[in-house]
This record gives sequence, C-alpha cells and structure tokens, in this order.
Amino acid sequence: GFSETTSASFSVDAVIGSIDGDATTEATVFEYQYNIGLSTSFTGEDSLDVAIDSGSDAAVTKDNPFALDTGASLSVDGVTYSFPVGGISMIVGNDTDISASFTGACSYSAFTDYMSDCGTGNSIGKAGNGVTATGSYAFDSGFSLAAGLSSKTDKTGILTKEGADSYGIEAAYTADSWGIAVAYVSDDMAAAAEKTTWGINGTYSFDLADVSVGYETQESSGTDSTGYFVGLTFPEVGPGSVSVGAATAGLFTDAQTELMTYEASYSYPVNDGLTVTPGVFIEETSGDDLTGIFVKSSFSF
Repeated sequence: GFSETTSASFSVDAVIGSIDGDATTEATVFEYQYNIGLSTSFTGEDSLDVAIDSGSDAAVTKDNPFALDTGASLSVDGVTYSFPVGGISMIVGNDTDISASFTGACSYSAFTDYMSDCGTGNSIGKAGNGVTATGSYAFDSGFSLAAGLSSKTDKTGILTKEGADSYGIEAAYTADSWGIAVAYVSDDMAAAAEKTTWGINGTYSFDLADVSVGYETQESSGTDSTGYFVGLTFPEVGPGSVSVGAATAGLFTDAQTELMTYEASYSYPVNDGLTVTPGVFIEETSGDDLTGIFVKSSFSF
C-alpha cells in the first residue's frame, strides 16, 4: 500500500476517427494513452511527482495529429520535485517543461494540438529536454513572475551539446474575469541557429462565452516568423461546452504562404470520471486541405 502522504491518479485517453484529404486515406485511426501519476509529500509543503505513461507509439504527423507517441511500453515519463524557497515555488526534474511554473492566460480547451496553449506552445507552453529547473513568485495583486532553464542531455545524462540550453521568463496578471501573460524564450538546443521567441496570450470571460487569443513571433538566423490564435468557449451548452478555434498551422515568415487550421468540438461530461468530446478540424496544406472527424474519450480514476 501507499504511505499516508502518497496519492495516485490514473487516466486513459482514447481517440478514434479518420482524416480525408491530400495523401491520406479514410482509414479509421485509433490512438490511446494510459497515465499514472504518483505524488508524495515529505514536509507538507513539498511534492515528489512521478509520471508513468504507456500508449500508442505512432509519431505525430499532419496525417495523424492525434498520435500520442508515448510508446507501447510502460515507462517513466518524468520525475519532478516541487518545494518552496521563501516565497518562490520551485520545480526541479528531468524532461520537465521550462514553462511548468508559468501561469499563462489561456482558458481555451483545445481539441487538437494545433490549438494547445492558445497557439503559444513555443513560448508560454515551452517544453524542456534534460535537467530542468523552474520557479515562480505570485504577488497578492494577481501579478506573477516565473522563469525556467533546461539543459539538453542524452539518456546517460551527459550534455549532448556544449552550452546547449533553453531558458524562458514570463510575466502574467490574473483577475476575476480576464488575464494576460507575456513570455520570452531563448533556445539553442537544436543544431541550427539559436531561436528567440516572444509569446503573448490572454483571455476574457463574458456572460455568454470565454474569448482566448494568442500571438507568437520567433527570430532565427535573422528571419522572423509569426503565428496567431483565437478561440471561443461556450461553457454552458446543454450538459456540456462548445469550443471553436482558428489558428495558423505553425509560424510563418512573410515570404511563406500562411496556412490555417480550424476546429470545433463539444465536450460532454458523462460522469465524474468520463468525458466524451466529438469534434472536427480542417487544416490547410500546400496541397489538398485535410478534414478530420474524431471522438475523444477521457477517463480519470
């Protein structure tokens, strides 16, 4: 059994559907992911968290944006330790997002990865790779500051590129009905030139719907590229909620043709442990547009 300070959570995500267009077929696609979360506290203010995953091992592509790419074998996905240092909330771990302590200001519930983090996944939702440390400080006024640093390592824990790291800082403000977050990230882990990214997202809650927006601009080797997102969430439509969003399919330079993605979904909580979300998305490509219809079932227990 577990100790008195240890808790476990379990979840399963299953997606079934098909995509039509371009070089794709109308074959049915099924993807799944199984997650175990273990959390233990030693002082009452800290938390040692272990994530264990298993699931489909297909890579994410434009033909299969719902691929979860976790690998069929059950494996440890990350280990983090959270603890306070004065008024600063710290998180250290391996393969942890440098934005793990970022507040963000995105209230949109994304149906596909295209819309996650309100289109600011390169900055406010920046992933980590290797040893990571993040921290945040929340002021009483609703203003917060956060920062994160990650160094790229291989499976043996050795740095794969001398001086390779990724770091970011974020400033955010959260009020009762609105919020805004601005982040800056510098990343030189890739073999190519260093990338610097600015991202901003925000949300505002009206009586009828919640509006979320996002914008990113990135510079690499003297070339600038940008992307944006806008989404609406209607929280009370029958027993569930409706989400409608539009975003650029990545970051594009002025010389490139800007391509868009669109999605609409309805999230219905069957009970406390099961939520079913049918939805549709359209992605513009240089060839034929892609149209996908999927149903996602999320179990938690």
